[in-house]
Amino acid sequence: MQFRKSGALLLASAIIVSVSSSVAFAQDGAKQDMKAAGADTKNAARNTGHAASTGTKKAYNETASGTKTAAHKTANGTSTAYHKTENGTRTATDKTVNGTKTVGMDIGHGTKAAAKDTARGTEKVGDKIAGKPDPH
Repeated sequence: MQFRKSGALLLASAIIVSVSSSVAFAQDGAKQDMKAAGADTKNAARNTGHAASTGTKKAYNETASGTKTAAHKTANGTSTAYHKTENGTRTATDKTVNGTKTVGMDIGHGTKAAAKDTARGTEKVGDKIAGKPDPH
């Protein structure tokens, strides 16, 4: 019987040791899980911060590049508009000068023709007064 008592005691001791060690393992596992969760959260926060920083820098660089492009295109468009306006003004000036010359020539020709017609009319009136016959 003694053998039975010592066997029962040995069996009870083995059960107690195994239960207590499994509780200790479970506690160590929970601690490790908490540590792992904390490390994962820290890494996720770091990665999120890095991604936000990278995205912000990229957005800044793209905005700066777009602003420079817009400024260059605006300057180029302004220069083009200036040159086209200058060319249009020169063309309008040249056409105005030519038109004025043409009108001046037409007025001069009309004045000469009117003067000749007036002279002929005056001669006819003078001939009628003098009693000369009409040459036609």
